Amino acid sequence: MAGARPHRSGIMATAPRWDIFCRIVDNYGDAGVAWRLARELTAEHALAVTLWQDDLVPLARIAPGVASELPVQRAMGVTIRRWSEPFADANVADVIVEAFGCGLPECYVAQMAERAPAPTWFVLEYLSAEPWVDRAHGLGSPHPRLPLSRRFWFPGFTRQTGGLLRERGLLDARERFVGDRRARQDFWRSLATPPIASNEIRVSLFCYANPALPDLLDAWARADIPVSCIVPGGVAAAELERWTGGCAPRPGTATTRGALTLCSIPFLAQDDYDRLLWASDVNFVRGEDSFVRAQWAALPFVWHVYPQAESAHLRKLDAFLDLYLAGADPTLAEAVRMLWLAWNGAPGGRPIASAWNAFSAAIGTLRRHGAAWSAELAQLPEAASGLVLAAAAGYN
Repeated sequence: MAGARPHRSGIMATAPRWDIFCRIVDNYGDAGVAWRLARELTAEHALAVTLWQDDLVPLARIAPGVASELPVQRAMGVTIRRWSEPFADANVADVIVEAFGCGLPECYVAQMAERAPAPTWFVLEYLSAEPWVDRAHGLGSPHPRLPLSRRFWFPGFTRQTGGLLRERGLLDARERFVGDRRARQDFWRSLATPPIASNEIRVSLFCYANPALPDLLDAWARADIPVSCIVPGGVAAAELERWTGGCAPRPGTATTRGALTLCSIPFLAQDDYDRLLWASDVNFVRGEDSFVRAQWAALPFVWHVYPQAESAHLRKLDAFLDLYLAGADPTLAEAVRMLWLAWNGAPGGRPIASAWNAFSAAIGTLRRHGAAWSAELAQLPEAASGLVLAAAAGYN
Protein backbone atom coordinates (compact mmCIF):
# COMPACT_ATOMS: atom_id res chain seq x y z
CA MET A 1 0.00 0.00 0.00
CA ALA A 2 1.93 3.00 -1.26
CA GLY A 3 2.54 5.75 1.25
CA ALA A 4 1.41 3.78 4.27
CA ARG A 5 3.70 3.74 7.26
CA PRO A 6 3.42 1.81 10.50
CA HIS A 7 2.91 3.53 13.82
CA ARG A 8 1.62 2.55 17.28
CA SER A 9 1.86 -1.24 17.29
CA GLY A 10 2.09 -1.48 13.52
CA ILE A 11 -1.20 0.17 12.52
CA MET A 12 -0.89 2.10 9.27
CA ALA A 13 -0.86 5.91 9.27
CA THR A 14 -3.22 5.49 6.32
CA ALA A 15 -5.26 2.52 7.41
CA PRO A 16 -5.79 -0.26 4.87
CA ARG A 17 -9.23 -1.51 3.93
CA TRP A 18 -10.23 -4.98 5.07
CA ASP A 19 -12.76 -7.37 3.55
CA ILE A 20 -13.96 -10.38 5.57
CA PHE A 21 -15.75 -13.16 3.68
CA CYS A 22 -17.93 -15.64 5.55
CA ARG A 23 -20.31 -18.41 4.49
CA ILE A 24 -22.67 -19.65 7.17
CA VAL A 25 -22.33 -23.32 8.07
CA ASP A 26 -22.71 -23.34 11.86
CA ASN A 27 -25.24 -20.48 12.05
CA TYR A 28 -24.25 -18.41 15.05
CA GLY A 29 -20.70 -19.71 15.40
CA ASP A 30 -19.56 -18.60 11.95
CA ALA A 31 -21.54 -15.36 12.06
CA GLY A 32 -20.44 -14.68 15.63
CA VAL A 33 -16.72 -15.06 15.03
CA ALA A 34 -16.77 -13.03 11.80
CA TRP A 35 -18.83 -10.28 13.44
CA ARG A 36 -16.62 -10.10 16.54
CA LEU A 37 -13.55 -9.81 14.34
CA ALA A 38 -15.13 -7.09 12.18
CA ARG A 39 -16.28 -5.15 15.26
CA GLU A 40 -12.87 -5.33 16.88
CA LEU A 41 -10.94 -4.32 13.78
CA THR A 42 -13.23 -1.32 13.38
CA ALA A 43 -13.48 -0.18 16.98
CA GLU A 44 -9.97 -0.86 18.22
CA HIS A 45 -7.81 -0.52 15.11
CA ALA A 46 -9.71 2.20 13.22
CA LEU A 47 -9.90 0.08 10.07
CA ALA A 48 -12.46 0.30 7.27
CA VAL A 49 -14.04 -3.16 7.33
CA THR A 50 -16.59 -4.76 5.04
CA LEU A 51 -18.15 -8.05 6.08
CA TRP A 52 -19.39 -10.14 3.15
CA GLN A 53 -21.79 -12.85 4.37
CA ASP A 54 -24.09 -15.13 2.40
CA ASP A 55 -26.82 -15.41 5.05
CA LEU A 56 -27.60 -12.38 7.20
CA VAL A 57 -30.39 -13.96 9.26
CA PRO A 58 -28.07 -15.34 12.00
CA LEU A 59 -26.14 -12.08 12.09
CA ALA A 60 -29.33 -10.04 12.51
CA ARG A 61 -30.17 -12.05 15.66
CA ILE A 62 -26.85 -11.33 17.40
CA ALA A 63 -25.95 -7.89 16.04
CA PRO A 64 -28.20 -4.95 16.98
CA GLY A 65 -29.05 -2.74 14.02
CA VAL A 66 -28.52 -5.39 11.33
CA ALA A 67 -31.49 -6.13 9.04
CA SER A 68 -31.40 -9.52 7.34
CA GLU A 69 -33.24 -8.27 4.24
CA LEU A 70 -30.87 -5.41 3.35
CA PRO A 71 -28.11 -6.24 0.84
CA VAL A 72 -25.90 -3.33 1.96
CA GLN A 73 -25.89 -1.63 5.37
CA ARG A 74 -23.71 -0.35 8.19
CA ALA A 75 -23.78 -1.29 11.85
CA MET A 76 -21.31 -0.39 14.60
CA GLY A 77 -18.99 1.11 12.00
CA VAL A 78 -18.84 -2.07 9.89
CA THR A 79 -20.13 -2.19 6.30
CA ILE A 80 -22.17 -5.38 5.81
CA ARG A 81 -22.88 -6.75 2.35
CA ARG A 82 -24.80 -9.85 1.37
CA TRP A 83 -22.55 -12.25 -0.52
CA SER A 84 -24.56 -13.62 -3.42
CA GLU A 85 -23.94 -14.84 -6.94
CA PRO A 86 -23.32 -13.32 -9.36
CA PHE A 87 -20.94 -11.48 -7.09
CA ALA A 88 -21.41 -7.74 -6.87
CA ASP A 89 -18.73 -5.49 -8.33
CA ALA A 90 -16.40 -4.48 -5.53
CA ASN A 91 -13.06 -2.79 -5.17
CA VAL A 92 -10.53 -5.27 -3.84
CA ALA A 93 -9.47 -4.47 -0.29
CA ASP A 94 -5.89 -4.21 0.96
CA VAL A 95 -6.37 -7.12 3.38
CA ILE A 96 -8.73 -10.03 2.83
CA VAL A 97 -9.83 -12.50 5.51
CA GLU A 98 -11.34 -15.72 4.18
CA ALA A 99 -13.18 -17.05 7.21
CA PHE A 100 -13.11 -20.80 7.78
CA GLY A 101 -11.80 -21.65 4.31
CA CYS A 102 -15.05 -20.52 2.71
CA GLY A 103 -13.36 -19.63 -0.60
CA LEU A 104 -13.54 -16.29 -2.39
CA PRO A 105 -15.51 -15.25 -5.49
CA GLU A 106 -13.50 -16.08 -8.60
CA CYS A 107 -13.91 -12.62 -10.07
CA TYR A 108 -12.68 -11.08 -6.82
CA VAL A 109 -9.58 -13.32 -6.77
CA ALA A 110 -8.86 -12.34 -10.39
CA GLN A 111 -8.94 -8.67 -9.38
CA MET A 112 -6.63 -9.44 -6.45
CA ALA A 113 -4.09 -10.86 -8.89
CA GLU A 114 -4.15 -7.63 -10.88
CA ARG A 115 -3.22 -5.51 -7.86
CA ALA A 116 0.37 -4.37 -7.42
CA PRO A 117 1.38 -5.05 -4.78
CA ALA A 118 -0.98 -7.95 -4.23
CA PRO A 119 -3.29 -7.65 -1.22
CA THR A 120 -2.63 -9.58 1.96
CA TRP A 121 -4.77 -12.71 2.13
CA PHE A 122 -5.48 -14.57 5.37
CA VAL A 123 -7.44 -17.79 5.78
CA LEU A 124 -8.92 -17.65 9.28
CA GLU A 125 -9.27 -21.29 10.28
CA TYR A 126 -11.53 -23.00 12.78
CA LEU A 127 -10.41 -23.09 16.39
CA SER A 128 -8.72 -26.28 17.58
CA ALA A 129 -6.42 -27.37 20.39
CA GLU A 130 -4.94 -30.23 18.36
CA PRO A 131 -1.11 -30.19 18.46
CA TRP A 132 -0.69 -29.88 14.69
CA VAL A 133 -2.22 -26.41 14.81
CA ASP A 134 0.97 -25.02 16.38
CA ARG A 135 2.94 -26.16 13.33
CA ALA A 136 0.37 -25.01 10.76
CA HIS A 137 -0.27 -21.51 12.10
CA GLY A 138 1.12 -18.79 9.87
CA LEU A 139 2.09 -21.05 6.98
CA GLY A 140 1.76 -19.65 3.49
CA SER A 141 0.26 -21.32 0.43
CA PRO A 142 0.74 -20.04 -3.14
CA HIS A 143 -2.26 -19.90 -5.44
CA PRO A 144 -2.02 -22.73 -8.00
CA ARG A 145 -2.47 -20.44 -11.01
CA LEU A 146 -2.21 -16.78 -10.00
CA PRO A 147 0.59 -14.67 -8.48
CA LEU A 148 -1.06 -14.71 -5.07
CA SER A 149 -0.31 -16.30 -1.73
CA ARG A 150 -2.53 -16.83 1.26
CA ARG A 151 -1.53 -17.28 4.88
CA PHE A 152 -3.27 -19.66 7.24
CA TRP A 153 -4.22 -18.10 10.56
CA PHE A 154 -5.15 -20.52 13.32
CA PRO A 155 -6.69 -19.27 16.55
CA GLY A 156 -5.69 -21.42 19.48
CA PHE A 157 -4.67 -21.90 23.07
CA THR A 158 -0.86 -21.67 22.89
CA ARG A 159 1.70 -19.00 22.07
CA GLN A 160 2.45 -20.76 18.81
CA THR A 161 -1.05 -19.97 17.50
CA GLY A 162 -2.96 -16.79 16.72
CA GLY A 163 -4.65 -16.75 20.13
CA LEU A 164 -8.30 -15.84 20.74
CA LEU A 165 -10.49 -12.83 20.04
CA ARG A 166 -10.63 -10.63 23.14
CA GLU A 167 -11.70 -7.01 22.90
CA ARG A 168 -10.07 -4.43 25.13
CA GLY A 169 -11.68 -4.07 28.51
CA LEU A 170 -13.58 -7.38 28.30
CA LEU A 171 -12.20 -8.86 31.52
CA ASP A 172 -12.59 -5.57 33.41
CA ALA A 173 -16.22 -5.36 32.24
CA ARG A 174 -16.76 -8.92 33.43
CA GLU A 175 -15.35 -8.16 36.88
CA ARG A 176 -17.47 -5.01 37.24
CA PHE A 177 -20.62 -6.92 36.35
CA VAL A 178 -19.84 -9.90 38.58
CA GLY A 179 -19.09 -7.56 41.47
CA ASP A 180 -22.29 -5.54 41.06
CA ARG A 181 -25.21 -7.42 42.65
CA ARG A 182 -27.77 -4.87 41.49
CA ALA A 183 -26.54 -5.06 37.89
CA ARG A 184 -26.98 -8.84 37.95
CA GLN A 185 -30.45 -8.56 39.46
CA ASP A 186 -31.43 -5.96 36.86
CA PHE A 187 -30.13 -8.24 34.12
CA TRP A 188 -32.21 -11.21 35.25
CA ARG A 189 -35.22 -8.95 35.71
CA SER A 190 -34.84 -7.67 32.14
CA LEU A 191 -35.10 -11.28 30.93
CA ALA A 192 -38.20 -11.97 33.07
CA THR A 193 -36.58 -14.93 34.81
CA PRO A 194 -37.57 -15.99 38.35
CA PRO A 195 -35.45 -14.56 41.18
CA ILE A 196 -32.38 -16.60 42.04
CA ALA A 197 -32.94 -18.96 44.98
CA SER A 198 -30.22 -19.06 47.60
CA ASN A 199 -29.22 -22.68 46.92
CA GLU A 200 -29.98 -23.12 43.22
CA ILE A 201 -27.64 -23.87 40.33
CA ARG A 202 -28.39 -21.51 37.44
CA VAL A 203 -27.45 -23.00 34.06
CA SER A 204 -27.41 -21.35 30.65
CA LEU A 205 -28.11 -23.78 27.81
CA PHE A 206 -26.94 -23.24 24.22
CA CYS A 207 -26.53 -26.47 22.27
CA TYR A 208 -27.19 -28.27 19.01
CA ALA A 209 -29.90 -30.92 18.80
CA ASN A 210 -28.73 -33.39 21.42
CA PRO A 211 -30.20 -36.81 22.28
CA ALA A 212 -28.58 -36.56 25.74
CA LEU A 213 -30.66 -33.52 26.71
CA PRO A 214 -33.83 -35.32 27.91
CA ASP A 215 -31.81 -37.51 30.29
CA LEU A 216 -30.02 -34.42 31.61
CA LEU A 217 -33.34 -32.63 32.14
CA ASP A 218 -34.62 -35.69 34.01
CA ALA A 219 -31.53 -35.61 36.23
CA TRP A 220 -32.09 -31.94 37.00
CA ALA A 221 -35.75 -32.55 37.77
CA ARG A 222 -34.83 -35.32 40.25
CA ALA A 223 -31.92 -33.40 41.83
CA ASP A 224 -31.70 -32.50 45.51
CA ILE A 225 -30.50 -29.00 44.59
CA PRO A 226 -32.83 -26.77 42.49
CA VAL A 227 -31.67 -26.09 38.93
CA SER A 228 -32.82 -23.14 36.83
CA CYS A 229 -32.06 -23.75 33.14
CA ILE A 230 -32.04 -20.58 31.02
CA VAL A 231 -32.64 -21.31 27.33
CA PRO A 232 -32.60 -18.72 24.52
CA GLY A 233 -35.63 -18.98 22.23
CA GLY A 234 -35.25 -21.57 19.47
CA VAL A 235 -32.44 -23.54 21.15
CA ALA A 236 -33.11 -27.30 21.49
CA ALA A 237 -36.73 -26.54 20.59
CA ALA A 238 -37.67 -30.05 19.44
CA GLU A 239 -36.20 -31.77 22.51
CA LEU A 240 -37.84 -29.30 24.89
CA GLU A 241 -41.22 -29.69 23.20
CA ARG A 242 -41.04 -33.47 23.52
CA TRP A 243 -39.79 -33.39 27.12
CA THR A 244 -42.54 -30.99 28.22
CA GLY A 245 -45.26 -32.75 26.24
CA GLY A 246 -45.73 -29.77 23.95
CA CYS A 247 -45.63 -27.21 26.77
CA ALA A 248 -42.12 -25.83 26.38
CA PRO A 249 -41.91 -22.28 27.74
CA ARG A 250 -41.87 -19.33 25.39
CA PRO A 251 -39.55 -16.33 25.90
CA GLY A 252 -40.42 -14.57 29.13
CA THR A 253 -42.10 -17.63 30.66
CA ALA A 254 -41.01 -20.63 32.74
CA THR A 255 -42.18 -24.13 33.58
CA THR A 256 -41.27 -26.31 36.54
CA ARG A 257 -40.92 -30.06 36.97
CA GLY A 258 -39.52 -31.34 40.23
CA ALA A 259 -36.37 -29.44 41.12
CA LEU A 260 -35.99 -28.06 37.57
CA THR A 261 -37.29 -24.70 36.37
CA LEU A 262 -36.99 -24.19 32.62
CA CYS A 263 -36.86 -20.49 31.70
CA SER A 264 -37.07 -19.32 28.10
CA ILE A 265 -35.53 -15.97 27.21
CA PRO A 266 -35.27 -14.03 23.94
CA PHE A 267 -32.30 -14.79 21.72
CA LEU A 268 -29.61 -12.37 22.86
CA ALA A 269 -27.23 -10.02 21.09
CA GLN A 270 -23.56 -10.78 21.66
CA ASP A 271 -22.94 -8.33 24.49
CA ASP A 272 -26.06 -9.46 26.37
CA TYR A 273 -25.05 -13.09 25.86
CA ASP A 274 -21.75 -12.32 27.55
CA ARG A 275 -23.67 -11.06 30.57
CA LEU A 276 -25.76 -14.24 30.57
CA LEU A 277 -22.56 -16.28 30.75
CA TRP A 278 -21.14 -14.09 33.53
CA ALA A 279 -24.34 -14.29 35.58
CA SER A 280 -24.85 -18.07 35.40
CA ASP A 281 -23.24 -20.79 37.51
CA VAL A 282 -22.65 -23.28 34.68
CA ASN A 283 -22.67 -22.56 30.95
CA PHE A 284 -23.50 -25.15 28.30
CA VAL A 285 -22.10 -23.77 25.04
CA ARG A 286 -21.59 -24.97 21.49
CA GLY A 287 -19.48 -24.52 18.38
CA GLU A 288 -16.76 -21.89 18.54
CA ASP A 289 -17.96 -18.41 19.45
CA SER A 290 -19.91 -19.23 22.63
CA PHE A 291 -17.20 -21.78 23.51
CA VAL A 292 -14.58 -19.03 23.63
CA ARG A 293 -16.86 -16.59 25.44
CA ALA A 294 -17.54 -19.20 28.13
CA GLN A 295 -13.81 -19.37 28.77
CA TRP A 296 -13.62 -15.59 29.16
CA ALA A 297 -16.52 -15.90 31.62
CA ALA A 298 -14.12 -17.86 33.87
CA LEU A 299 -16.85 -20.22 35.11
CA PRO A 300 -17.62 -23.95 34.83
CA PHE A 301 -18.81 -24.81 31.32
CA VAL A 302 -19.67 -27.76 29.09
CA TRP A 303 -18.90 -27.74 25.37
CA HIS A 304 -21.09 -29.27 22.67
CA VAL A 305 -18.61 -29.54 19.81
CA TYR A 306 -19.90 -29.23 16.23
CA PRO A 307 -20.45 -32.82 14.99
CA GLN A 308 -18.14 -33.95 12.17
CA ALA A 309 -17.74 -37.06 10.06
CA GLU A 310 -15.63 -39.96 11.37
CA SER A 311 -15.83 -38.53 14.91
CA ALA A 312 -13.28 -35.83 14.10
CA HIS A 313 -15.07 -33.58 16.58
CA LEU A 314 -14.29 -35.98 19.42
CA ARG A 315 -10.58 -35.66 18.69
CA LYS A 316 -10.98 -31.90 18.98
CA LEU A 317 -12.82 -32.38 22.26
CA ASP A 318 -10.09 -34.61 23.68
CA ALA A 319 -7.33 -32.25 22.56
CA PHE A 320 -8.94 -29.31 24.30
CA LEU A 321 -9.62 -31.27 27.48
CA ASP A 322 -5.97 -32.33 27.59
CA LEU A 323 -4.96 -28.65 27.68
CA TYR A 324 -7.78 -27.38 29.86
CA LEU A 325 -7.31 -30.07 32.49
CA ALA A 326 -3.52 -30.25 32.48
CA GLY A 327 -2.39 -30.18 36.10
CA ALA A 328 -5.95 -30.33 37.47
CA ASP A 329 -6.86 -32.54 40.41
CA PRO A 330 -7.55 -36.04 38.99
CA THR A 331 -11.04 -36.20 40.53
CA LEU A 332 -11.93 -32.82 39.06
CA ALA A 333 -10.50 -33.75 35.67
CA GLU A 334 -12.48 -37.00 35.65
CA ALA A 335 -15.73 -35.20 36.49
CA VAL A 336 -15.28 -32.68 33.67
CA ARG A 337 -14.17 -35.22 31.09
CA MET A 338 -17.00 -37.67 31.85
CA LEU A 339 -19.73 -35.03 31.55
CA TRP A 340 -18.30 -33.58 28.36
CA LEU A 341 -18.01 -37.03 26.77
CA ALA A 342 -21.54 -37.98 27.82
CA TRP A 343 -22.95 -34.68 26.52
CA ASN A 344 -21.24 -35.24 23.16
CA GLY A 345 -22.34 -38.87 22.83
CA ALA A 346 -18.85 -40.31 22.93
CA PRO A 347 -18.75 -44.14 22.85
CA GLY A 348 -18.41 -45.71 26.26
CA GLY A 349 -19.30 -42.55 28.12
CA ARG A 350 -20.86 -42.59 31.58
CA PRO A 351 -24.65 -42.05 31.83
CA ILE A 352 -25.21 -38.32 31.82
CA ALA A 353 -27.14 -38.25 35.10
CA SER A 354 -24.24 -39.67 37.12
CA ALA A 355 -21.77 -37.55 35.12
CA TRP A 356 -23.74 -34.41 36.03
CA ASN A 357 -23.82 -35.38 39.71
CA ALA A 358 -20.03 -35.63 39.85
CA PHE A 359 -19.61 -32.38 37.88
CA SER A 360 -22.08 -30.39 39.98
CA ALA A 361 -20.41 -31.56 43.18
CA ALA A 362 -17.19 -29.92 41.95
CA ILE A 363 -18.65 -26.55 40.90
CA GLY A 364 -16.82 -24.61 43.61
CA THR A 365 -13.45 -26.03 42.58
CA LEU A 366 -14.34 -25.59 38.91
CA ARG A 367 -14.95 -21.88 39.48
CA ARG A 368 -11.39 -21.49 40.71
CA HIS A 369 -10.11 -23.60 37.84
CA GLY A 370 -12.05 -21.49 35.33
CA ALA A 371 -10.66 -18.25 36.74
CA ALA A 372 -7.10 -19.57 36.51
CA TRP A 373 -7.67 -20.82 32.95
CA SER A 374 -9.13 -17.49 31.81
CA ALA A 375 -6.18 -15.62 33.30
CA GLU A 376 -3.78 -17.97 31.50
CA LEU A 377 -5.53 -17.42 28.16
CA ALA A 378 -5.33 -13.64 28.66
CA GLN A 379 -1.53 -13.90 28.49
CA LEU A 380 -1.66 -15.33 24.95
CA PRO A 381 -1.61 -13.33 21.70
CA GLU A 382 -4.91 -11.62 20.88
CA ALA A 383 -6.28 -12.78 17.53
CA ALA A 384 -7.42 -9.51 15.92
CA SER A 385 -4.33 -7.59 17.02
CA GLY A 386 -2.14 -10.38 15.69
CA LEU A 387 -3.82 -10.19 12.30
CA VAL A 388 -3.34 -6.41 12.19
CA LEU A 389 0.33 -6.71 13.06
CA ALA A 390 0.88 -9.46 10.49
CA ALA A 391 -0.86 -7.42 7.81
CA ALA A 392 1.20 -4.36 8.68
CA ALA A 393 4.40 -6.37 8.41
CA GLY A 394 3.37 -7.40 4.93
CA TYR A 395 3.24 -3.74 3.86
CA ASN A 396 6.72 -2.83 5.18
